Amino acid sequence: MAVDTSIIGKSTGAYKVRVERGPVSFFAAAVQDDNPIYRDPAAAKAAGFDAIPAPPTFTFAMQHMGRWDEDQPADPTGGENPMHAVMGQLFGSGALILHGEQEFNYHRPIEVGDVLEGEGKVVDLYEKETDAAVMTFIVIETTWRDEGSKEPVVTEKFNLIGRTRKG
Repeated sequence: MAVDTSIIGKSTGAYKVRVERGPVSFFAAAVQDDNPIYRDPAAAKAAGFDAIPAPPTFTFAMQHMGRWDEDQPADPTGGENPMHAVMGQLFGSGALILHGEQEFNYHRPIEVGDVLEGEGKVVDLYEKETDAAVMTFIVIETTWRDEGSKEPVVTEKFNLIGRTRKG
């Protein structure tokens, strides 16, 4: 399957998330980080934070714990997320879908009380072939900005891989 690179630059969605203490503490426990800064406001302040900070990688999971329907911005995809379309088509043809590489670029710490607005977009789409399979890579970048200042807080990039066996 030849990839349709015309989706590069297209939005995968826009989101608004409220960073709350319970989900931050729960996430820290889930990743087995027992540092008190993720649970105790006094420990966070003593460590130089204004509020309890979120652990690294929290932004990838936070939409499941701080996103409320009534707060969400208009959907810039028009209801058709290009990432879902590509991966759905690959899955429908028998591909194994894998979560590949992921990176986070923090511009400042994320803290309880932050309201973050994010928008994802497709930044790359390509294929690699092996003797046994064709792998389709779709790379998504989401920039999370502070609701008030509009300054970037964290930029995350990840790729999904559709592995389709040959033959």
